[in-house]
Amino acid sequence: MQPKDTTTNEAFKGYTNTACPFLPCHKGVKGDFNCLFCYCPLIAYECPGSYATYTDRNGLTRKDCSACTLPHDDYRKSWNFIQRWLEYPVVWSGLPQTDPPTRRPRPPGHEAEGQDD
Repeated sequence: MQPKDTTTNEAFKGYTNTACPFLPCHKGVKGDFNCLFCYCPLIAYECPGSYATYTDRNGLTRKDCSACTLPHDDYRKSWNFIQRWLEYPVVWSGLPQTDPPTRRPRPPGHEAEGQDD
């Protein structure tokens, strides 16, 4: 039997570190600034957030997500965004972003579902 979530307290979905010397680190954040995803868990995955690419000193292509505000926009909104995109993560191809994906990834065999959550 699975435990049931009976809490109505959503404090675990985010916080603002007002003592951080880098705050605000992203301009244009809406609502309460969420510092929970200071290091975005989607860095290694495809995502709809805006990012650039660069080559590090070891010759590896990396994402630069400093222009993205999606994991920081309001506690509940950013929590839901991260949870949705980590449900079926797709490993980042290493290619520069052309058109960001607008839909949540689907598990293999479910690509034909016509609805977007």
